[in-house]
Amino acid sequence: MRRPQRPSPVPDDAQPPPAYGHGRLPAELNAFVGRERELARLEALLGEARLVTLAGVAGVGKTRCATRIAALLEKRYCDGVRIAGLSDVRDPELLDHALAEALGITDHTGKPPRTALLEYCAERQLLLVVDGFEHLVDACAELLQELLRRAPGVRVLTAGRRPLRVDGEHVCTLAPMTDEDAVELFALRARAVRPGPSPAGAERETVRELCRRLDGIPLALELAAGRTRVLSAEQVLQRLDDRFRLLTGGSRSALPRHQTLRTAVGWSHELCTSEERLLWARLSVFAGSFDLEAVEYVCGGHGLPAESVLDVLDELLAQSVVVREDAGTGSRYRLLETIREYGAQWLEAAGDTERIRRRHRDWYLGLATWCELDWFSPRQAQAAARAERELPNLRRSMECSMESPQEVRLAQYLAGALWFYWAGCGRLAEGRHWLEQVLEEESGHDASRLKALWVLGYVAVLQGDTVAAVAALLECREAGELSGDASAVAYAVHRTGCLALVTDDLPRAEELLGEALVRYGEIGELNSHVLMARVELAMAVAFGGDLAGAAEICREVREVCDDHGERWTRSYALYVLAYVALEDGRCGQARRMLRESLSAAHTFHDLLGTVLSLELTALVTVVEGDAAEAAVLQGTADRIWPSVGLPLFGSAFYGRPRARCAELARAALGGARYEELRRDGGQLATEAAVARAAGGRAGGRTPGEGEEGASAPGTVPDARRPAASRRKGRGGPEL
Repeated sequence: MRRPQRPSPVPDDAQPPPAYGHGRLPAELNAFVGRERELARLEALLGEARLVTLAGVAGVGKTRCATRIAALLEKRYCDGVRIAGLSDVRDPELLDHALAEALGITDHTGKPPRTALLEYCAERQLLLVVDGFEHLVDACAELLQELLRRAPGVRVLTAGRRPLRVDGEHVCTLAPMTDEDAVELFALRARAVRPGPSPAGAERETVRELCRRLDGIPLALELAAGRTRVLSAEQVLQRLDDRFRLLTGGSRSALPRHQTLRTAVGWSHELCTSEERLLWARLSVFAGSFDLEAVEYVCGGHGLPAESVLDVLDELLAQSVVVREDAGTGSRYRLLETIREYGAQWLEAAGDTERIRRRHRDWYLGLATWCELDWFSPRQAQAAARAERELPNLRRSMECSMESPQEVRLAQYLAGALWFYWAGCGRLAEGRHWLEQVLEEESGHDASRLKALWVLGYVAVLQGDTVAAVAALLECREAGELSGDASAVAYAVHRTGCLALVTDDLPRAEELLGEALVRYGEIGELNSHVLMARVELAMAVAFGGDLAGAAEICREVREVCDDHGERWTRSYALYVLAYVALEDGRCGQARRMLRESLSAAHTFHDLLGTVLSLELTALVTVVEGDAAEAAVLQGTADRIWPSVGLPLFGSAFYGRPRARCAELARAALGGARYEELRRDGGQLATEAAVARAAGGRAGGRTPGEGEEGASAPGTVPDARRPAASRRKGRGGPEL
């Protein structure tokens, strides 16, 4: 049985990483104190070296200093600063994904994520901050060396407990704070929990002695300051003195600062009640952030009643053991890594690790199930956001299930249940990683394995990997027929029909999609997959020339989506309706529908839906008379497609609007100007391109563009077959 690697307990366009959000600089939540000399040193090193490591003991303030210097230097880099927090990434194979996520790269192709990462960075000038890499040091060193060789405009600042030890690395060791800075930090944090004047006279000397005894370690100082909520500085100092002798751990040969930090954390632990210590230990099973409901389920019971969890958590917050993160969706919580490791040791000592890990696994299995059900409801956007926030914990849940042959089926279930996240929210590359990993282990052809197979086939279809798609879907169908799993067979047939559509086999696409809809009807299925099968059938019908038939199908789909609050599939139905409207010469109507389609796709980070809508919007734009803007939008689409897969799937039918747009724009602008504007569009960020397309710049000009947009007549020509020949195979459930 292959087991996932388990380093220290920690955790593709990109979605926000757990700590930093789109890899951007985090906002400072409290005042930054001191460190002027260290910041000046870092600034000088980053001026002369391309790889700088900020090293130091746990709790010394490496992350805070790294983000501070990054903020101060951000304007020096044309492409800005990005931060990759790696403390929640446990599997070295996910390192490439984590860095790509921090850089805002979404790559849906079958090529290795490292290739996409290196290609993205090759022409950019940016500062990449890599934080918390200790448990991935070998993989991180190898990746960063290759990145620096391939991307001459990139500089890297790493922050960790040890150097990478690679050529070209400059190490800056972060020492504890000076006495004055330590006193200022303690005073500021103490006033936050117990407002009052700054310490003066004898009290200030007491604080100074306390800071010295804590060796100026910021984490230790903040833990001590948290205790002033109930104790005076003198009492804190007295209690600390007692616990130096009681809680100093580790070898006598260990660095004193290491012993001091452990003492500070152990002292805070010793001052907790038994319930607080119990919750602290159990919280260590979470990766990244977590919410109250998860804490109550995972950590409640066996000495900690669920109804008391909130009060105990509040006490840990007051003592700065747990950090609170406020988001638009409510409060979430996090353990600092040093605190997490300490709690994990106590959980292991209590012999309760496996039980709590299973409870954690079970909670996130349930959460994935809820999110999958909510995907076909008015709560679709919330389901997507919830999966995004919980990704580190979902990863850990899959890893936990893969450690036992008897539980691999649970990992397969979870990877399959997250299909909506992999396919609908811009996570195809990571989804494929997990699906392939969980399917490596044999668990029999039960429902969980079959679902993981057709989801893998679906992901491979969207990535343009025909061979992998056929293999997964064929195995799923054959095994489903043998085991009598009608649902698995229906989904395998559906996704095989989707593959036929994108490879231009329209008769087979209609046949298979029609068969899938009949099968869905027989098992009483109605969800986003069923509606998407109808949309895909409509696309095949439209490509074959029956525009009225395609429009009829998609209008029905839109009505069902509206009834159920479904926005993702609705965006694809609107894309087809816009295609039909444009073919019929109704440009205004096509643009309005494309605005809606583009907005929804972009909201879900669905890069495929986004780029398809951009392509069709470009054609609408040139037909309305703004050839320059159409060329810009085509240039942006050119840049996005390599991250999705083969441009327009390599399909002649999907490529027809693009070819027509290029023909009209080139005729209006001239070849040289058209190519120049396409290159300009290639420099446009996706966010900006979506805003321009949604804003409808028809008749406007690209900044600096002086030519008049040429009006272009009519519709996109096509080779249509008679409408009557398109009727075969449109069966399915009544919608």
